[in-house]
Amino acid sequence: MPQTDTSVVLLKEERKGLLIKEINLHTRIYLADLATTLNVSEDTIRRDINELAEEGKLIKIRGGAMSKAYHHTSALQETYAHQNKRVIAQKALSLLKDGMLILIGGGTTIRELIKLIPQELKATFITVNPLTAVELLDKPNLEIILIGGQISRYSQMSIGGEVYQRLSELRADLCIIGTNAIDAREGLTDSDWETVQTKKAMIKASSKVAILTISEKMDTVMRMKITDLDQIDYLITDLPADAPQMAPYQMGNVTFL
Repeated sequence: MPQTDTSVVLLKEERKGLLIKEINLHTRIYLADLATTLNVSEDTIRRDINELAEEGKLIKIRGGAMSKAYHHTSALQETYAHQNKRVIAQKALSLLKDGMLILIGGGTTIRELIKLIPQELKATFITVNPLTAVELLDKPNLEIILIGGQISRYSQMSIGGEVYQRLSELRADLCIIGTNAIDAREGLTDSDWETVQTKKAMIKASSKVAILTISEKMDTVMRMKITDLDQIDYLITDLPADAPQMAPYQMGNVTFL
């Protein structure tokens, strides 16, 4: 019976562990980006993703993989950094006021925020994310508007020219979105063209912009820019507002929560 090379097995398991961490951290990521980050071939990453998907540890999407926690069937307790995201959601709650018109994105931190919205809040929420719209239905005093269109399998949000046109007709009081990567020098970035264009349109359509992100995403950069930090108004993380890690992010009039 052939002997198993223990070092190879350990290396593979270590790589798969790092792969899972990257996907959980950034929610979804392309094969090419994972291959670059882990310094292996795309074929190797593809095999790892296939195995991990069969084990139920992630979800395959076209050209990459998505965190299991981002899927509509997941429980909030499965969310990566669940407690940190709950801290962020609690801070973001202070921005919501009666009568507001709010543009809101999707993602696991946004899900935490929606759970905390008071039943008595009266406001209008507009979203391009179908799952967000469904979750908002639990709040009886909210008016909910879903901007529809082609749904991106990468970001699970509506994308395309009609979506951008509808967003250009709005002037929201507040835009609340997450980000896959944030860096003091490079700003907000992502790896998907259509997702980047939708988020740009959401930001442009809003008087104020709040970015929700766990601190582990700070100092990370993806391939495509969404906006510079001086275009956002609130940066909400799991860190205290006066934490040393926040100092490089003091751009423009950004307020830390």
